[in-house]
Amino acid sequence: MDHPAARASAPRRARDALTVVGIAAALLVVVSGGSIRAQGEEMSPGPFRDMVVAVGGPAGWVSDRLPFHDAVRDATAFLSPDEDLGGGRGFAGRGGGVPPVRASDFAARPPAPVARPRRPLRRLLVTGDSLVQPLDAELARRLAGADVRTTRDVRLGTGLSKSELLDWGKLSRRQAQRRRPDATVVLIGANEGFDMTDAGGRTVTCCATAWAVEYARRARAMMDVYRRRGAAAVYWLTLPAPRGRRAEVARVVNRALAVAAAPYRRDVRIVDLVPRFTPGGRYRDAIRVGGRRRVVREPDGIHLNPLGSEVAAGLVLAALRRDFRLRG
Repeated sequence: MDHPAARASAPRRARDALTVVGIAAALLVVVSGGSIRAQGEEMSPGPFRDMVVAVGGPAGWVSDRLPFHDAVRDATAFLSPDEDLGGGRGFAGRGGGVPPVRASDFAARPPAPVARPRRPLRRLLVTGDSLVQPLDAELARRLAGADVRTTRDVRLGTGLSKSELLDWGKLSRRQAQRRRPDATVVLIGANEGFDMTDAGGRTVTCCATAWAVEYARRARAMMDVYRRRGAAAVYWLTLPAPRGRRAEVARVVNRALAVAAAPYRRDVRIVDLVPRFTPGGRYRDAIRVGGRRRVVREPDGIHLNPLGSEVAAGLVLAALRRDFRLRG
């Protein structure tokens, strides 16, 4: 039989666990309440966002009125020496030789790409939001035997139009400087549609022309960073039409990407997933793969499933092989 002391300790252990959880939650509110609030505000609309905002609002209010957040951030700065990647200022005043984007650019036909001198591919960066998973792993797997070092940098819940918590203008510069990739594959757009501040300081709302111009401006700035003054190639994937009301956002994003890439015909390739996955811009759960219809989308109607990512990887590898010499 169990010893009486052992039986008596079980309730105490449960109470201790609840006490520890309560203390941890209180510390999180005091130290990082503002981060919880900001994360909720950056999330896409839905019940989960409502829940996080409901918790983050009061938590942020408490954190704002106490000095602990700044003290903890300063005390632990040595644990994360990277520069701040939030704040939403990474695209502000981005000139530096990047051609401006104008509304009239959306009426022009995208120019034909220009061939690059073929050379070996040594370093590949695959980056984006949740849409790039598991495409990133599939590309790394297929290139493992080709003497290609693949870096996967996935930033969940981010977007070009939501940059307070993570600013892709800042992140792209850090990625290019540190990784120095020969080629960069980008797939991002599950969380787009937020208001943005354009180069003139005005707020632009999706999905008007001004919003598309600003999105193209941001994408063009990133393309210019990733191309590394012509030393590297960029493969930016379009968004297969999602199911439901987000289809219009995806359509505008895809058009903006074509406009953004126009000045960089030699270095930037738009890998168009729409004809393969959603011909005519109409959502499909299934397409023909290997001679029969197969489901290629996740149940959320936004992301590609593993089979869909395999199909997308084939399109990316075909584009890479046109510009690089790949073994196997």
